[in-house]
Amino acid sequence: MAMDIVAVPSATRKPTGWDLLVGIAPVLAGLVLLGEAALATTMSVWLIGWFALVSGTVVLLATLSPSRSAGSWQSVLGGAALIVAGLVILLRFPVLGIVDLTLVGAAMLLGSGLTRLVFGWALPVGRWWLVVGGLVPMLAGLFVLLHLGLASTQLLGFLLGGQALLEGIAVISTGRPRPEPAA
Repeated sequence: MAMDIVAVPSATRKPTGWDLLVGIAPVLAGLVLLGEAALATTMSVWLIGWFALVSGTVVLLATLSPSRSAGSWQSVLGGAALIVAGLVILLRFPVLGIVDLTLVGAAMLLGSGLTRLVFGWALPVGRWWLVVGGLVPMLAGLFVLLHLGLASTQLLGFLLGGQALLEGIAVISTGRPRPEPAA
């Protein structure tokens, strides 16, 4: 069986003036989010609560709509669970939502750090970069777990702000991929 090689069009990544403009918005947003990390954390949990409420309602309505022959009980249960979760986050326990998401963030830091540490240790070349790259998120995850009260109010805002800042810097420095003009 012969395999044909298909030419994939290459893309250029030179930054342009538009890339500068597109990159400035997330950089500014990232700086604001980092400066107001507690507010960003609270707003992100409220947003997640609204998403859960709206998506649960949509799932439930779509499952129970007359256009479908029969809704599955899993969809009804899932939609109802999303509605309940959204209402609990929005009306009763937004602080618990913040703590829960902070614990998820700590688990992700610990898991990604451990993964890098294990794979880094197995590599014959470049091992120390991955080992250090694994230790840093593991230490951050342990810090979050040991200081859950402080981390809960700040972590999500810092993660959102840091992501937006780095995304903007990446767009400004490398540009957005564009297809090369046909020759």
